[in-house]
Amino acid sequence: MSRGRVGVALGVLLMIGGCGHVGDDKVDDPGVTGEWQTAGCAVPRAPGRMTVGGVAMPVTPAALDSLINRIDAAGKGAFAESFAGVEVDQERVRAIVYRVPSAAFDDFVRTAAEDACVVVRDADHSTKDLAAWHDRVLADLPYWTHLGVRIVSIGARHDGSGVEIGVREVEAARRELLARYGDRAPLIFRQSDPVRPLPAPASRIAPGSRIAPGSRIAPGGRIAPAGRIAPPPRRA
Repeated sequence: MSRGRVGVALGVLLMIGGCGHVGDDKVDDPGVTGEWQTAGCAVPRAPGRMTVGGVAMPVTPAALDSLINRIDAAGKGAFAESFAGVEVDQERVRAIVYRVPSAAFDDFVRTAAEDACVVVRDADHSTKDLAAWHDRVLADLPYWTHLGVRIVSIGARHDGSGVEIGVREVEAARRELLARYGDRAPLIFRQSDPVRPLPAPASRIAPGSRIAPGSRIAPGGRIAPAGRIAPPPRRA
């Protein structure tokens, strides 16, 4: 489970025009680069479980969930230039934080973690930077629609790797968008079909209707009692 900017499925919305450069992340003191862990990761932990429908499912301990909330809030606030996202590894009872290297943010994570296990990994972009790219492409949607580039979804990845754009034709979209935004634009393209609504049910049974055990649906969509099929309705 991860936390980051929520993506948008473009079955209903979407819509800057012009070229320009969205600034890269700049952190005054990058501190440690590469993956590192808090001291709490040295302590083995058994995952918590809860039974749902006879199946044991992993759960996030309350203390770890609270820590993730604090890191997420601080990351999006005081450390927005560094923070990319956070996810929880329930099986190993740990949080995984992605950030553009920052000594100040790393110090915050060490202090906030206390005895919990937090793994910190490098990110290419902060959530703030990817939000700007996300909003730029989103605002340009009418332009892309006019050009025939079918964008289906758009959302920033919580690991800071880029903004993922779901499109009908990957190569055509990559060529057109990078020509407009530049080769350094952190855009990741994947093939995606549009979301299609489920068709309306053919039966005339009203939502919430209950069918008694053994009953059958008669011609015309009416419910017949168990063991009987009601005749079709007469036409006037």
